[in-house]
Amino acid sequence: MKPLMDLFELGGRVFIALIFVVAGWSKITGYADTQAYMESVGVPGIMLPLVIALELGGGLLIIAGFQTRIVAFLLSGFCLVSAALFHANFADQMQSILFMKNVAMAGGFLFLVVHGAGTFSLDSKLSKAA
Repeated sequence: MKPLMDLFELGGRVFIALIFVVAGWSKITGYADTQAYMESVGVPGIMLPLVIALELGGGLLIIAGFQTRIVAFLLSGFCLVSAALFHANFADQMQSILFMKNVAMAGGFLFLVVHGAGTFSLDSKLSKAA
């Protein structure tokens, strides 16, 4: 049963992080459009490199299971802030759904903050080596 749970932990990390890896990459390939969109809602476009680093870098770190608790905490906050800034138009059903998606992802990241990355992670390998 334990090996199966270890695989589920790994799968959960990959599933929750994949959206950030894809989103970060799409912000690189559509840099100007993303910067303009951010500025249209009052977020300074100069913050885009930080957003890309958090999404792409943070997503890859979650998948690898490295510094998982710290990165998950940061991504949880990012989810909540981006929900409030970009998806708080509750008159629009799609925006309401996106808001709740971000809140749900923040909750998933909080589970990683509490429980860590699990067995199949760099965090686990490094703690055994220390």
